[in-house]
Amino acid sequence: MASRLEINFVRLLSRCESIASEKRGEAEWRLGKYVGALEEMLVALRKSISKPTPEVLTEYTRKVDFLKGLLEAEKLSSPAEKALANQFLAPGRTPTIANERMAATKTVHMQTKARCTGEMRDELLGTGFSNKETDLRNRRGLPLDERQSAAELDAILQHQHNLQEKIAEDMLNLARNLKNNTLAAQSIIKQDNQTLGQSMHQADLNFEKLKTESDRLEQHAKKSVNWLLWLMLILVVFTFISMILFIRLFPRLR
Repeated sequence: MASRLEINFVRLLSRCESIASEKRGEAEWRLGKYVGALEEMLVALRKSISKPTPEVLTEYTRKVDFLKGLLEAEKLSSPAEKALANQFLAPGRTPTIANERMAATKTVHMQTKARCTGEMRDELLGTGFSNKETDLRNRRGLPLDERQSAAELDAILQHQHNLQEKIAEDMLNLARNLKNNTLAAQSIIKQDNQTLGQSMHQADLNFEKLKTESDRLEQHAKKSVNWLLWLMLILVVFTFISMILFIRLFPRLR
């Protein structure tokens, strides 16, 4: 059964996810304060006697770190920096409350990605294309040469527009590839660490076996030496007794 502290933590976490999913102004301060309170409650949960399972604690930590990263990304000035920072955010995997069909942090992540992409595209494209139809209507009354010049200008602007869209798309693809490469490198390093750990464990087992066999060989060598010593001692005693009997039985001739 969840403790009172965990229940309050889940309620506040759900509230933070709800605020994060809304469009916030610069004067919005609640989310930052709430996330700070979440961090304190998470530390208390880890120290609590009736703390949740390690898997649940890991999921809580993941969601709190996502909200922190979201706040840090929003402080960046450039839309491109925001989009890049958003690529590295890791939302939660499971819903926070029972009536959620999908983790709220995943929804917030997708909304933030879409918003950052739109801001970056608007910055690249500018606002000169929004009044294109009005300009065309105003140019209908111009002389032929001026209309041709206007058409050439429109073609140039359209070409620039296409180039800027392609640049924006390339930047987003670069950010995605960078994220994928980072995740792949982390996976390879993790696998290498596991392989190294297994090798060290196997080396320890082999060392223990070698030590056991060395002790057995040493004991066997000691037993062999003892038997050889006793055999030589018996042989010497037997020889000595045989000589005495020989002398007794065959006295020296005079």
